[in-house]
Amino acid sequence: MDDYHKSMEEQIIESYKRDEEMMILVFAQWCVNNGLDPHALYLQAYPQQEGNEALRKALALTVSTEEAGFISDDTVLGVLSLYSNDDLAYVVTEAVAERQSAKETPENEE
Repeated sequence: MDDYHKSMEEQIIESYKRDEEMMILVFAQWCVNNGLDPHALYLQAYPQQEGNEALRKALALTVSTEEAGFISDDTVLGVLSLYSNDDLAYVVTEAVAERQSAKETPENEE
Protein backbone atom coordinates (compact mmCIF):
# COMPACT_ATOMS: atom_id res chain seq x y z
CA MET A 1 0.00 0.00 0.00
CA ASP A 2 2.86 2.42 0.74
CA ASP A 3 4.30 1.91 -2.75
CA TYR A 4 0.91 2.70 -4.24
CA HIS A 5 0.61 5.97 -2.31
CA LYS A 6 4.18 6.93 -3.15
CA SER A 7 3.55 6.21 -6.83
CA MET A 8 0.36 8.31 -6.82
CA GLU A 9 2.15 11.14 -5.08
CA GLU A 10 4.95 11.06 -7.66
CA GLN A 11 2.41 11.09 -10.51
CA ILE A 12 0.64 14.09 -9.01
CA ILE A 13 3.92 15.96 -8.59
CA GLU A 14 4.95 15.20 -12.20
CA SER A 15 1.56 16.30 -13.49
CA TYR A 16 1.83 19.58 -11.58
CA LYS A 17 5.34 20.18 -12.96
CA ARG A 18 4.12 19.62 -16.54
CA ASP A 19 1.21 21.97 -15.99
CA GLU A 20 3.49 24.57 -14.44
CA GLU A 21 5.80 24.32 -17.46
CA MET A 22 2.79 24.86 -19.73
CA MET A 23 1.84 27.95 -17.70
CA ILE A 24 5.34 29.35 -18.18
CA LEU A 25 5.21 28.57 -21.91
CA VAL A 26 1.88 30.40 -22.25
CA PHE A 27 3.42 33.39 -20.45
CA ALA A 28 6.58 33.33 -22.58
CA GLN A 29 4.65 33.03 -25.87
CA TRP A 30 2.29 35.83 -24.82
CA CYS A 31 5.36 38.00 -24.21
CA VAL A 32 6.80 37.16 -27.64
CA ASN A 33 3.44 37.86 -29.28
CA ASN A 34 3.34 41.29 -27.62
CA GLY A 35 6.96 42.26 -28.28
CA LEU A 36 7.97 41.91 -24.63
CA ASP A 37 11.02 40.23 -23.14
CA PRO A 38 9.78 37.22 -21.13
CA HIS A 39 13.05 36.95 -19.22
CA ALA A 40 12.97 40.60 -18.16
CA LEU A 41 9.32 40.44 -17.07
CA TYR A 42 9.92 37.21 -15.17
CA LEU A 43 12.85 38.79 -13.33
CA GLN A 44 10.67 41.76 -12.36
CA ALA A 45 8.39 39.32 -10.55
CA TYR A 46 11.12 36.98 -9.32
CA PRO A 47 14.51 38.75 -9.19
CA GLN A 48 16.01 35.89 -7.18
CA GLN A 49 15.31 33.38 -10.00
CA GLU A 50 17.87 34.56 -12.57
CA GLY A 51 18.64 31.08 -13.92
CA ASN A 52 15.13 29.59 -13.85
CA GLU A 53 15.30 26.30 -15.75
CA ALA A 54 11.58 26.12 -16.54
CA LEU A 55 11.68 29.59 -18.10
CA ARG A 56 14.77 28.69 -20.11
CA LYS A 57 12.99 25.60 -21.48
CA ALA A 58 9.85 27.59 -22.26
CA LEU A 59 11.83 30.25 -24.12
CA ALA A 60 13.36 27.53 -26.28
CA LEU A 61 9.85 26.39 -27.24
CA THR A 62 8.41 29.77 -28.19
CA VAL A 63 7.78 30.53 -31.86
CA SER A 64 7.62 33.74 -33.84
CA THR A 65 4.54 35.93 -33.63
CA GLU A 66 3.60 34.87 -37.15
CA GLU A 67 3.66 31.18 -36.22
CA ALA A 68 1.98 31.53 -32.84
CA GLY A 69 -1.69 31.47 -32.13
CA PHE A 70 -3.29 34.46 -30.45
CA ILE A 71 -3.07 34.49 -26.65
CA SER A 72 -5.32 37.09 -25.06
CA ASP A 73 -4.34 39.09 -22.01
CA ASP A 74 -7.19 37.44 -20.11
CA THR A 75 -5.90 33.98 -21.06
CA VAL A 76 -2.39 34.56 -19.74
CA LEU A 77 -3.73 36.19 -16.57
CA GLY A 78 -6.17 33.31 -16.08
CA VAL A 79 -3.42 30.71 -16.45
CA LEU A 80 -1.19 32.58 -14.02
CA SER A 81 -3.98 32.90 -11.46
CA LEU A 82 -4.75 29.18 -11.79
CA TYR A 83 -1.32 28.55 -10.25
CA SER A 84 -1.53 31.45 -7.78
CA ASN A 85 1.29 33.15 -9.65
CA ASP A 86 0.23 36.56 -8.35
CA ASP A 87 3.64 38.25 -8.62
CA LEU A 88 3.96 37.45 -12.31
CA ALA A 89 0.29 38.28 -12.93
CA TYR A 90 0.92 41.71 -11.40
CA VAL A 91 3.88 42.32 -13.75
CA VAL A 92 1.78 41.17 -16.74
CA THR A 93 -1.06 43.48 -15.68
CA GLU A 94 1.39 46.39 -15.55
CA ALA A 95 2.70 45.50 -19.03
CA VAL A 96 -0.86 45.40 -20.39
CA ALA A 97 -1.60 48.80 -18.84
CA GLU A 98 1.57 50.27 -20.34
CA ARG A 99 0.68 48.87 -23.77
CA GLN A 100 -2.85 50.30 -23.57
CA SER A 101 -1.51 53.64 -22.38
CA ALA A 102 0.95 53.75 -25.29
CA LYS A 103 -1.89 53.05 -27.76
CA GLU A 104 -3.92 55.94 -26.34
CA THR A 105 -1.02 58.42 -26.47
CA PRO A 106 -0.14 59.69 -29.95
CA GLU A 107 3.56 59.09 -30.63
CA ASN A 108 4.21 62.20 -32.69
CA GLU A 109 2.72 65.03 -30.68
CA GLU A 110 4.20 68.33 -31.78
